[in-house]
Amino acid sequence: MADDRSDSDILLFLTDEQLRRAIEAMFFAYRGFTADPDRILADMDYGRAHHRAIHFIQRSPGTTVNNLLTILGVTKQSLNRVLRTLVADDLVEARVGTRDRRERHLYLTEKGAALEAELSIAQRSRMRAAFREAGPEAVAGFRNVLEHMMDPELRRVFAAVREGEK
Repeated sequence: MADDRSDSDILLFLTDEQLRRAIEAMFFAYRGFTADPDRILADMDYGRAHHRAIHFIQRSPGTTVNNLLTILGVTKQSLNRVLRTLVADDLVEARVGTRDRRERHLYLTEKGAALEAELSIAQRSRMRAAFREAGPEAVAGFRNVLEHMMDPELRRVFAAVREGEK
């Protein structure tokens, strides 16, 4: 008798071993995804926190420190330490808010934009090759899985960041 279930229905019933393999694949994929930027940043004594800050400042020029705290989910002390080094090294500029002088709005400098471009080119290249190899259905499925792995609050933050693209 033929199995009437679609492939997607079968995938809903993964074994613990299949889930463990998927978790391991995520660990190794993340390692690959961060390898190129890690090499670039290591020469500057920067880490992934610096990379994430630079990435999101580039995505939303003028974002506030508080908004960046929400996006990154780090402590104020941790973010301030990262921002202090980025500002001191002329990669980020913090401008006082025009409406609320307590706010600091963050912008990449020319030097910061060049570093961000170098980092994102490496990651886009890796993603583009993987997506091309996997095909459009896999890409859509991958994004869907990633979004469903996010906590609901983070999914809202992700949606807000994505809205800022338009």
